[in-house]
Amino acid sequence: MASFVLYSILSTVFLYFVFIISRKRRRLPLPPGPKPWPIIGNLPHMSPVPHQGLAAMAKVYGPLMHLRLGFVDVVVAASASMAAQFLKVHDSNFSSRPPNAGAKYVAYNYQDLVFAPYGPRWRLLRKISSVHLFSGKALDDFRHIREEEIRVLVRALASAKTKVNLGQLLNVCTVNALGQVMMGKRVFGDGSGGADPEADEFKSMVVELMQLAGVFNIGDFIPALEWLDLQGVQAKMKKLHNRFDRFLSGILEEHKTKARQSNGQVKHKDLLSTLISLENADGAEGGKLSDTEIKALLLNMFTAGTDTSSSTVEWAMAELIRHPNIMAQVRKELDSVVGRDRLVSDLDLPNLTYFQAVIKETFRLHPSTPLSLPRMASDSCDINGYHIPKDATLLVNVWAISRDPNEWNNPLEFRPERFLPGGERPNADVRGNDFEVIPFGAGRRICAGMSLGLHMVQLLTATLAHAFDWELADGLMPEKLDMEEAYGLTLQRAAPLMVHPRPRLSKHAY
Repeated sequence: MASFVLYSILSTVFLYFVFIISRKRRRLPLPPGPKPWPIIGNLPHMSPVPHQGLAAMAKVYGPLMHLRLGFVDVVVAASASMAAQFLKVHDSNFSSRPPNAGAKYVAYNYQDLVFAPYGPRWRLLRKISSVHLFSGKALDDFRHIREEEIRVLVRALASAKTKVNLGQLLNVCTVNALGQVMMGKRVFGDGSGGADPEADEFKSMVVELMQLAGVFNIGDFIPALEWLDLQGVQAKMKKLHNRFDRFLSGILEEHKTKARQSNGQVKHKDLLSTLISLENADGAEGGKLSDTEIKALLLNMFTAGTDTSSSTVEWAMAELIRHPNIMAQVRKELDSVVGRDRLVSDLDLPNLTYFQAVIKETFRLHPSTPLSLPRMASDSCDINGYHIPKDATLLVNVWAISRDPNEWNNPLEFRPERFLPGGERPNADVRGNDFEVIPFGAGRRICAGMSLGLHMVQLLTATLAHAFDWELADGLMPEKLDMEEAYGLTLQRAAPLMVHPRPRLSKHAY
């Protein structure tokens, strides 16, 4: 009897404390934010360029905001300290993606690496990509491919007789470099980018994908309206998926056919051959790969792995053209380290201190993904005295953080010196360790292709700055260059960079 009474007392005390804690937890407020409308919530408050609109909101409501988009709780982190709370302290709780139309209708129903739910399959895909494509050994093994594709681009620019769309040529170069690594062949012709309808078609597909992925789709936030497709987004996504699937299926079948015809006598060293071999072998964590998963991985590589790099280089070159004094310092360093008798190589990059600061400043001012890919809270949690509900969508405003006047002096000014000794961030790391500048994200879902992206951006930008003098098309003065941003998931220029390249090295260097 005594033990029963003691048990009852202990149970009552335990339940009382559970009740008090749960009440206290419920009493914690949601982060501040604009008052939502009935049903549609804060969707009317969203700006046509979301990262800019959310940055403006953060100035009113603070660096941690809560929005109600339809029936979905959305929290937005807009400062380095807030980003660190979500992507470092609470990273494990925010490692999955929320449901969205793009992953469902374009990315093979969440079977890709970018949108796959956090778990064994995602870890398998991540491991395959990390080991075979993005490891230090893989980057070294394929260094000659990157350098050769950039040399092809340089020759095309050196022979150009009229103005060129630099962004288009950069996209062809990055796609072909990745194509050589992925499947041992160029995707687009000879790589020159001249009158190539396939290259133009692919670029348009990637741009459309980034635009659609950046849309705040009503069906994602009010599920009962998904079937109506009020914005026409889902229909466009399905059509775009069919175009991508034809492109990727053709690549996959061509590779399999060649493998069958060789009867195993030809040993491919590209990633696609490795992926195909994993269709018949058990993976380390989660089983075999399917054709669909392979195509979904290819989709990630040929979209996120190319457009982000080419657009970042385009921004870097635009800034260098706008700032002749910075371009002069970059060239002085390049001429000192590389000379004028050859092109820049991967091995030169660690010796280019000022140039590395230019790249960091480009990533700061023009992050390729200004609004992070959404994450989802697996469980409710408390951050900085606010309650974050379970299943809430997290957005990290990378663009706002990198322009935060509390973190950066004169944040809108392009000033590479801030990353040099004596500057405000001399040791800043863009690889997700310093939350003031996180162009690739941070934590478990940091960009898988970060290392390759860094190498491509650095080598392409250094080569273009070193090998050519640049004039803007149509007599445009550098200070008049349009630096407006286009709408989309990635940070595209609103107006393409149209230029005249003028060779400045010894003729044999080209």
